This record gives sequence, C-alpha cells and structure tokens, in this order.
Amino acid sequence: MKTSKTLVLAVLAAIGIGCGYSKPSTPSSPGTTPAIAQLNPTTATAGGGQFILEVDGTNFANNAVINFNSTAMTTSLTGAGKLQATIPATAIANSGMVPVTVTNPATGGVYGTPAVTSQAASFTIQ
Repeated sequence: MKTSKTLVLAVLAAIGIGCGYSKPSTPSSPGTTPAIAQLNPTTATAGGGQFILEVDGTNFANNAVINFNSTAMTTSLTGAGKLQATIPATAIANSGMVPVTVTNPATGGVYGTPAVTSQAASFTIQ
C-alpha cells in the first residue's frame, strides 16, 4: 500500500513538472543595452513646431522606444541603428536641456528579459 502511494505521488509530480508547473531554473538576465551615438537634430527652438528626431546608435530592438525628456514617444525603426520619433511642439515649449534615451522593451515568457534603457544623450531646447 505504501509503495503504491509513493508511486502515485511520483507520477503526479512528474506530470506537474511536465506541464510546466515548476519554477524556472534559469533566472532572467538583462537584455541587450541600446547605445546612442548621435541625435539629429541636436537642438530645437523653444515654442517651435513639432519635428522628427532621429536617433542613431547600436543594439536597438525592433520595438525600441525613444524617450524624450522621460516620455516614451511613438517610435519607428527606420534602418540598421536608426530610430525616428515625431516630437510634439508641447515637448519643446520651454528652453533647457532634456535627456533622450532609448529603451529596448522587456520580452515575455518564462525566460524573458527585463527592459533595458540606454545612457542619456542631451538635447538642447533654445
């Protein structure tokens, strides 16, 4: 009787592990960190109209996002190492330096990676 209970528990444990009811044995590691090489343009006039910002760099994911002054912008990957976003006029209403970063979003799944953001590049609003 004791042997059959042990056998039933072993079978149930095997089924649970086979169905994915175990914890992952490999922790998530960071994704690839994007790097900004240059901004184009590097300045805008305070109170001016919207404009297209191009960010050139490396390690951009297909769904990478440009963050302008900590606000995520709708972003397009336009070529190898080139992202573009339309910066609205409201984002350049006041003069000063604002940070521009690029974020590679998190990936899902059991072994997904967390979001990774580049070092900031400075954009000047004159």
